[in-house]
Amino acid sequence: MKLRTPLSYVRGLGSAKEGSDHFWMQRVTAVANVVLVSFMIFSLITHVGADYQTVKNYLSSPIVAVLMLMLVLSGFVHMRLGMQVVIEDYVHSEGRKIFLLLCNNFFSLFFGLICIYAVLKLSFGA
Repeated sequence: MKLRTPLSYVRGLGSAKEGSDHFWMQRVTAVANVVLVSFMIFSLITHVGADYQTVKNYLSSPIVAVLMLMLVLSGFVHMRLGMQVVIEDYVHSEGRKIFLLLCNNFFSLFFGLICIYAVLKLSFGA
């Protein structure tokens, strides 16, 4: 006969207290992506057929550059969080899971920085 309560069996084995943060960050970035992608699509549609200099001048506007940077950041954070969930749910080997999570983080960081560099280069007119 055991003298432990059911609560004592699960204490310390539950949530890492990060599940709701992850959930909310994914939802917030999804809403931000809807707004920012809508802005990007509007920008693309309004500049169809425009010459290179017109588009370059438009993208070098501070407001447009900041919105594009926000799109890049929100998009890559959302992608990283989504892929993290997929990896954690469907990869069962612990070593492979850790390797894929590291690859996911480095991939998101690397390509996010490349996109940020491109937006800043356009913005500053280099």
